[in-house]
Amino acid sequence: MTRNERYRFVLDYFRQHSPDAETELLYDNPYQLLVSVILSAQCTDKRVNMTTPALFEKYPDPKTLSEASFDELFPFIRSISYPNNKTRHLIGMAKMLMEQFGGQVPMTVDELVQLPGVGRKTANVITSVVDNQPNMAVDTHVFRVAARIGLTARAKTAFAAEKQLVRHIPREHIHIAHHWLILHGRYVCVARNPKCSECGLRPACKYYESLQKKALRAVK
Repeated sequence: MTRNERYRFVLDYFRQHSPDAETELLYDNPYQLLVSVILSAQCTDKRVNMTTPALFEKYPDPKTLSEASFDELFPFIRSISYPNNKTRHLIGMAKMLMEQFGGQVPMTVDELVQLPGVGRKTANVITSVVDNQPNMAVDTHVFRVAARIGLTARAKTAFAAEKQLVRHIPREHIHIAHHWLILHGRYVCVARNPKCSECGLRPACKYYESLQKKALRAVK
């Protein structure tokens, strides 16, 4: 199977089986999504969703968050991974939104990455989820799944994987393809003991192909 054939198979499968895939983070507006994505770094969406209701009730917009002190905000996110750094990032992010962006979340990657706590992955998530921009956020799940299936080749960094995925996925599907890959990595193609027996991508998967070849060699 060529790479183009593999991409076509994978995308067709996801279009058929997960046509409405979306982020599992709960949010009502771009500000809430931005806060949630910052909190989700090295943390589960489930834990973030348990934390944000009280946080958003206390700090419903960038202005109120920008006025928070470290000691006021920290208790709301103490159960999140790296709470010290994320507390500083959230306050700094809110201050910059107020001072440089009129309290509005910008919708370009170049502007978003200026915000404290926002890297390229987060910026890609915000622009693709809120605005359906053709930006591919590559986290550990996407990086792993794309490499295992064979969608990326010898990509050493998330950015290298991002460039390969964007090059081969049709522009109109890039914003949802992130969700397809991340959810597949979260529930099926898990890091340890991937659930190959229940995976519909087996016919196109290089990792599964290698397992089959290894099994054949073992019985010879």
